[in-house]
Amino acid sequence: MTGFFHETAFYGSDDDFLAHAVPFLEDGLRAGEPSVVACSEWNTALLRAALGDTAVLYRPGANQYSRPSESIATFRDLFREHTADGARQMRVVGDVPHPGVGARWDWWARYEAAANQAYAEFPVWGLCPYDTRTTPAEVLADVVHTHPNIATSPGTHEVNPGYREGLPASAPVPDVLERGVPRLELVDPTAGAVREAVGAAIDGMGLSEDEAHDVVYAASEVVTNGLTHGVAPVRFRLWAEGARVLVAVTDRGQGPSDPLAGLVPTTETLSAGLGLWILHRTCDYVSMGREADGFTVRVSVGGQT
Repeated sequence: MTGFFHETAFYGSDDDFLAHAVPFLEDGLRAGEPSVVACSEWNTALLRAALGDTAVLYRPGANQYSRPSESIATFRDLFREHTADGARQMRVVGDVPHPGVGARWDWWARYEAAANQAYAEFPVWGLCPYDTRTTPAEVLADVVHTHPNIATSPGTHEVNPGYREGLPASAPVPDVLERGVPRLELVDPTAGAVREAVGAAIDGMGLSEDEAHDVVYAASEVVTNGLTHGVAPVRFRLWAEGARVLVAVTDRGQGPSDPLAGLVPTTETLSAGLGLWILHRTCDYVSMGREADGFTVRVSVGGQT
C-alpha cells in the first residue's frame, strides 16, 4: 500500500463492531504490520477480549482524540516512527469523537476531511467505525462525505460513492452562550483595540492566568485573520459566563476551503497560518465555518463546551 487508505464502517451492535475490527487487525498482525487501536474504553475492552495477548498497540481514545490538531501531530509522529523502522503498511482502528459520545462535532468533522491530506504520505490503512446507535444522522452524513472508502459489510472494502473532497457539508453549530447578549461587540476593530477591550471585559472572571492569556491571544489572532483575509465588515463578539469565555468573529468572506487550515502548522497558505494552529492547540474548542451571514470562527476558553 502507498499512501493513506481512509475507510469507514457503520455498525449497530458490539458483534458488528468486532466483525469489522477483529479480522482487520488480525490480518495486519499476520502480515507483520504495526496495528493500532485508538478506541473508547468499551470498544478497547471488546477488542482486548477478542484478540487476547497480541502485539496490537493500544492508545486510549480519550488521549489520542483530545483535540484534532493534537491527534494529527501524534499520529504523524507514530507513523513516521514506524515508517523509519521499515514498516510498509500500518493499520489503525479509531473512534473519532462526536455528539453521541458528548463531543462537539465541528472540528472533528474537519479532522475527518483533513486526515485524507494529513496522512497521505504514510502507508496507513485507517478504519473509522461509527456506531449507528449513538451517532446522529448529520454526523453519519459527514462521515460518508469525508471517507474515500467504505466497508459496507465486514470484509468488504469498496470505493465510497458518497465521498466528496473538501470541507464537510454540515453547518457549524452556534454555542449555547450565543443565546445571550454579548458582553462585548465591535465592528472592524484593530487587533490592539481588541486586546485592550477583551482584557478589560474578562478582568475579574474566574479564569487562570493562562486562560486569560489564551482569550486575549485568540481574540487578537482571529480578528487579525478576518481583517487580513476576510471581507469587511469584520464583526467581533464576546460572551462570558462563569469561568468560560466565547469569542466569535464573522466576516463576509468565504473562509479557507482547505480542511487542514488550523489543524497543521503552516505559514504557506493565504487563508490561514500559524496563528490558527496555535488556537487549535491551546484553546478548549475552535469552530470554523460558513453561515448565512458570513464566515465565522468561534473560540471557547475555560469551563465546559
